[in-house]
Amino acid sequence: MARESEFLSLSDQALRAVIGPNSRHVALIEDAFKVLVEAPGGGVSINGSPRDRAQAKRVIETLAKRADTGAEITEADVRMALGAAVAQPRPDQGRVVPDAVALPVGRRGAIAPKTAAQAQYLDMLSRCELTFGVGPAGTGKTFLAAAYGASLLRRGQVDRLVITRPAVEAGEKLGFLPGDLNEKVDPYLAPIWEALNDILGVDDVRRRREKGEIEAAPIAFMRGRTLSHAFIIVDEAQNLTRLQMKMVLTRLGEGARMVVTGDPSQIDLLNARDSGLDHALRILTDVKGVGVQAFKAEDVVRHAMVERIVRAYDADAAKGRPASDAGDTKDR
Repeated sequence: MARESEFLSLSDQALRAVIGPNSRHVALIEDAFKVLVEAPGGGVSINGSPRDRAQAKRVIETLAKRADTGAEITEADVRMALGAAVAQPRPDQGRVVPDAVALPVGRRGAIAPKTAAQAQYLDMLSRCELTFGVGPAGTGKTFLAAAYGASLLRRGQVDRLVITRPAVEAGEKLGFLPGDLNEKVDPYLAPIWEALNDILGVDDVRRRREKGEIEAAPIAFMRGRTLSHAFIIVDEAQNLTRLQMKMVLTRLGEGARMVVTGDPSQIDLLNARDSGLDHALRILTDVKGVGVQAFKAEDVVRHAMVERIVRAYDADAAKGRPASDAGDTKDR
């Protein structure tokens, strides 16, 4: 098949992002599709077969579109775009951000989904009163939930952001730890605080916590409460017992939304069969207003090694049990 050249115009910002540090990003694209990508100025020239050029062009357009919004383009973004182009080689593949979802700009640029599953997850958060985000570490379940909650808080669509998770390592008995309640709980919520600090800024997060607009508490402190006009994040939900899960899910009040995140493969409970997350997914999937987004190893957006680790563990687990027949996405 003849190899021809095609020129794609790019902004200076997009061009730098596509090339990447030490030309690393463009090297990944060339290796994936066996094309030659050059930057003569004002854009890139793609040389290769028509099919290979088309796939490389989709990847470059996806990265350029994200870069032009101010987002930082990392190697993980490139890998996600490459995977999407191979899995779904359609002209509209680059459009993965639902129009209804407006996320804030973090310290490292605009926040946007990096995979189709992440885009579906954000869309689900905007439509469902209760959303479950389940899957391996590094898929953005918690970060995107925090970003979405922060966007609602900024726009005044909720009065507060409530964050909770089980403190399994301390058996929910936090009294022996030094400090006030926030100091006792904060170590268990470090991933969420890191996300909120990146999105809102450290000073804004501190101010909103002091005003009660952002609240963090262990699961035990949720009992007996009704959370109205709030966005609630229940993190590490695989370590909730069935009774705890029922208790926290029934805290939903008027104008409230909730997202429950967890990884069913990392249950730390003494009795893994008592996991409230597994149980809830079985009985609530078909309930109106509930959405379930299942992430997979290919959705990992951390270091490439994380995806390989997740795949290795999944393969090992599959040897001792039947493969799960859970669907990728479902909402009612």
